[in-house]
Amino acid sequence: MKLPLNTLALSALIAAALGSHAQGSAPTDPQIAAIVVAANQVDIDAGKLAKSKAHSTQVKDFAQLMINDHSGVNKSATELVTRLKVKPEDNPTSDSLKKGGADNVAKLTRLSGVEFDRAYVEHEVAYHQTVLDALDKTLIPNAKNEELKALMVKVRPAFVAHLEHAKQLQATLGKSSG
Repeated sequence: MKLPLNTLALSALIAAALGSHAQGSAPTDPQIAAIVVAANQVDIDAGKLAKSKAHSTQVKDFAQLMINDHSGVNKSATELVTRLKVKPEDNPTSDSLKKGGADNVAKLTRLSGVEFDRAYVEHEVAYHQTVLDALDKTLIPNAKNEELKALMVKVRPAFVAHLEHAKQLQATLGKSSG
């Protein structure tokens, strides 16, 4: 299925922001913490919108799963950085994530029915793949604090499961007649 232009743009924006970290200095633990929190919040916000707007019960259930799981990760991350006395530090990547998330919600708000469901799920597929790439290539390798690194390693399988679930939904929505 062809990804919509804004989903590709979001993926490119995140990749470029992470690439700037990779080419320049590696992100610090406070920057990584901000990226993790921003990435989860973006999916929580999109999930809340989908929970209220989705046409398909399966999409609504998936949205609730995103809200629950990503809220749990943010709670764990917040507890960890509070305990470690690390203040998350906004950076180009976390700012890009926030902007991309707001742009996605604005776009989705204008859609309805099956069109909304497909756009939401397509974004979830691209978004989870991009976040997994960021975890594997930038965030986990550059985390200096072992507890922060361990948290990202621990939650990574959930992101993989979310990606697979979103791909299954995408295939189902692609087959539906509306």
